[in-house]
Amino acid sequence: MIPKECKRLAEVDFPIAVVSKHAAREKSIRHGHPSTLHLWWARRPLAACRAMLLALLLPDPCDKHCPADFKEMARELLPQVVGKVGQKAEDLRHALLKFIGDFANWDLSTDRTYLEVSRGLVKAAHGDEAPLVVDPFAGGGSIPLEALRLGCEAFASDLNPVACLILKTMLEDIPRHGTELAEELQRVGDQIKQATKKDLAEFYPSDKDGAKPIAYLWARTVRCESHGCGAEIPLMRSFWLCKKAIRKRALRYKVVRPKDATPRVEFEIFEPKNDKELPSGTVTRAKAACPCCNIVLSPDRVRSQLREQRGGADVAFDRNGKRLGGARLLAVVMLRPGEQGRQYRLSTERDYEVVWKARKALEKLVTTKLPNGLSPVPDEPLPVQNTGGFRIPSYGLTNWRDVYTARQALALSTLCSQTNAAIDKTHASEVAIKDLCALMLSKLSELSCSLCPWEPIAECPRHVFSRQALGVAWDFAEGVVTSDSSGGFDVVLGNSVGTLRAIGNRWSSASPQIGDAAECSLPDDSSSLWFTDPPYYDAMWYAELSDFFYVWLKRVLPGHPLMRDPFDPCNPLTPKTREIIQDESYSSVDGHPKDKKFFEKWMARSFAEGRRVLRDDGVGCVVFAHKTTEGWEAMLSGMVNGGWVITGSWPIATEMASRLRARESAALATSVHLVCRPRPDNAPIGDWADVLRELPNRIGDWMERLSAEGIRGADLVFACIGPAMEVYSRFSKVEDAEGREIPLGGDPTTAEPYKRGFLAYVWETVGRTALQQVLGTAEARARNGVAGALEEDARLTALFLWTLQATDGESAKANGNEADEDDEPDDKEEGGGKGAKKKGFTLIYDVARRFAQPLGIHLDQWEGRIIETEKGIVRLLPVSQRAEQLFGEDGASVVADRIEASPTGPIQATLFSEEYGVVPEIKGRGRGKKAKKASATEVSDEKLASRREATTLDRVHAAMLLQASGRANALRALLKSEQERGPDFLRLANALSALYPKDSEEKRLLDAMLLAVPR
Repeated sequence: MIPKECKRLAEVDFPIAVVSKHAAREKSIRHGHPSTLHLWWARRPLAACRAMLLALLLPDPCDKHCPADFKEMARELLPQVVGKVGQKAEDLRHALLKFIGDFANWDLSTDRTYLEVSRGLVKAAHGDEAPLVVDPFAGGGSIPLEALRLGCEAFASDLNPVACLILKTMLEDIPRHGTELAEELQRVGDQIKQATKKDLAEFYPSDKDGAKPIAYLWARTVRCESHGCGAEIPLMRSFWLCKKAIRKRALRYKVVRPKDATPRVEFEIFEPKNDKELPSGTVTRAKAACPCCNIVLSPDRVRSQLREQRGGADVAFDRNGKRLGGARLLAVVMLRPGEQGRQYRLSTERDYEVVWKARKALEKLVTTKLPNGLSPVPDEPLPVQNTGGFRIPSYGLTNWRDVYTARQALALSTLCSQTNAAIDKTHASEVAIKDLCALMLSKLSELSCSLCPWEPIAECPRHVFSRQALGVAWDFAEGVVTSDSSGGFDVVLGNSVGTLRAIGNRWSSASPQIGDAAECSLPDDSSSLWFTDPPYYDAMWYAELSDFFYVWLKRVLPGHPLMRDPFDPCNPLTPKTREIIQDESYSSVDGHPKDKKFFEKWMARSFAEGRRVLRDDGVGCVVFAHKTTEGWEAMLSGMVNGGWVITGSWPIATEMASRLRARESAALATSVHLVCRPRPDNAPIGDWADVLRELPNRIGDWMERLSAEGIRGADLVFACIGPAMEVYSRFSKVEDAEGREIPLGGDPTTAEPYKRGFLAYVWETVGRTALQQVLGTAEARARNGVAGALEEDARLTALFLWTLQATDGESAKANGNEADEDDEPDDKEEGGGKGAKKKGFTLIYDVARRFAQPLGIHLDQWEGRIIETEKGIVRLLPVSQRAEQLFGEDGASVVADRIEASPTGPIQATLFSEEYGVVPEIKGRGRGKKAKKASATEVSDEKLASRREATTLDRVHAAMLLQASGRANALRALLKSEQERGPDFLRLANALSALYPKDSEEKRLLDAMLLAVPR
């Protein structure tokens, strides 16, 4: 057994770079990976969990308390996988770390030798009694699954029924039954498929030439409200059907204007050569442009019309089955015998007749009830408001039935019925097969609703949760559930069977529980490791999102013990009252809103439960990946109040840089793993002076260590919290010389430590250390007010860009450069369409403020000059947008002429010169709208004087703009003047060149400008 005093490997070292590489790669594995059985949000990569578990379970060979028998066994086992091990304790530590890094590779996860070595090491460390790993926020089950792989026992629980069903399948059904489960699932799945095809054949008829439909492409519609028009507007973001390099298909329209009748749009399919040949989309950010009269319908009117149609996904028919309005069928995707690839045709009256038949069949179906009293089609309510990850209630969708077209609802209900019938006839592994079939239907529903866009490159419906939210798709794809193509049941069945065959090894199993993390059912001192990935404050709405799946799972699994709210039997949806998230639209158990205090309180209770069930010699680990300081402060407060001491902090890259949230701002590429120990009940009181003295050295050393591992920007910021928190959390409390307690959080605007809080000093220390790294030692002198430090705007810009640096080596892209509008929320009202998206790099305002304030940077003074704040987001203005501000309305050409005419004159006076009447714009803070230009009489003399004086950053930006305008002579004159002035200009220019993203316009201009510097 590992002595209580012995440190674990995770508390002294960890192979960050190697594990990060394997964890990031795992995100792209689509076949045979456990995550493909069913979606769960923010699922941890198995590579990261497996590596961290080993590092937490194994002792450090360099620790004097490390058991000798463990070191002896490790020397016997490790040569099988890492080669010869040296005789020193350091050699054994390095061998263990190499094994941990190598075993993180997904390709080795089922390798017999690696499995035997890992289990042998765990047994050598913990004896014959397998250690119990506890995860009370188990979610998708990555942590407990890897614990079982390593030969541990696992306790997994979650409050969410959907998560619990995934956990039961992953941790109990698959380990218990092995690969035989795959063969049984194939047999039962084939029965379901054949029976469903027979029942639904009339609703997916083939064409007369034998072509079979595999998808129907629809558009919601609204009516033009322009006087004299009234045309039907098909809401389409794109007209592409197929965008493959060797085969392109698209729609285009013509306007037909019958005499004395409403104009209409008619479509045709053609073969474009490029995007320019396609018409522009008819809807952008909920604004609809009429193709017939070009009038734009406002978002309010678009939403109002769609509310009248209950979302507009269904066709409106008269009593005889003739289409009146509603959704419009644009095209049908076909597979023709003897022809390769997908074919496209326009809709016909026969297509609408089939939809009418499906509508009548659904109306008959919903008059019946299932044995458990539920309607065959989900009629549970949607959120009343746009809460959490939902953006669909404002379009008239009131219950879950509205998310589906009539034919989709009929098809899924039929699959549900046939699944229950097939399960009743099965025998071997009956419960496990039932769970798997339910998950398959649930997974299929994500590709079979009216929120699925059409993907023209892959030529298939795109699943709903491309982001962790539900939004309206203006034009959408209806897959054919009985086809063998994407969107069909057969594909889901094949993927599930393949995954079972790949991971269906027999090993120890666990029995997950549905329960509250704040009320663990385990006895005291029962676990060796408490390892969990708790909710991310306000970043994820698990319960609301999982209702999408839960409403169908209840219908496939009536009476299942996991398909319920254990705390409210009357709740038809997933539990939300006890869910630990920050979402003030919901009330907690005590009736108070779920604000920051609620999150801290219940997180502290959960951490206290973890401390209770952990043995004295045990260790804990908490994974967190939130990019706001509020989220981190709330979670850390819960940890400290729950009785934990943080002893390590390891950032592991777990996110793909290409994901939506990484494109525009400081989204984290890593998940920070905070290693912790229970704080002793007799922990001493800390002295604030000692804590404050130790903090800079700890953060500085850790930043240097992580920088060497390639950790950058916001990832580095939050990874430094761990070592900083160890300085603070090891004490029962920290007091100043007057006996006043220094809290964890507080008001960062105050000067007194007991009001300001410890974390404000952490952000300040990280910011100062970062500036020293990027701007040089002169910044250190600024602490004591010594001259030599660059001005505020330079420090703000440098710190801004430093925070945006990405751990994966690819810096964040500026807004508007490469973001795909299709990935934007559809109901977002701003700007005026495609050109409305503002360029510039962005940070959350609170993050910028936490760094800026203690460093003497006043954000409000730079508003409208180098930054712009809107809706809680700070945007760093692109250099191109500062031209008029720096050179005036006459522009760079006039200024360049002056510089060339008097190359020895003071460049300072040229910028913001009063004789040109150039005064920077004074901008409002409300919604980011520009205020009118202020004349000299509207600005105080003091402010005007400070604004008129050009800073070093202003002069660098001016040089970049001269470079952009091709004024070489003026640029050389300016650069010569700056060299004579001093080193600050070149020091800042070189620093910014290193900080700007390599593909940005700013870096290109800076590098070109620096090449022009006289040598």
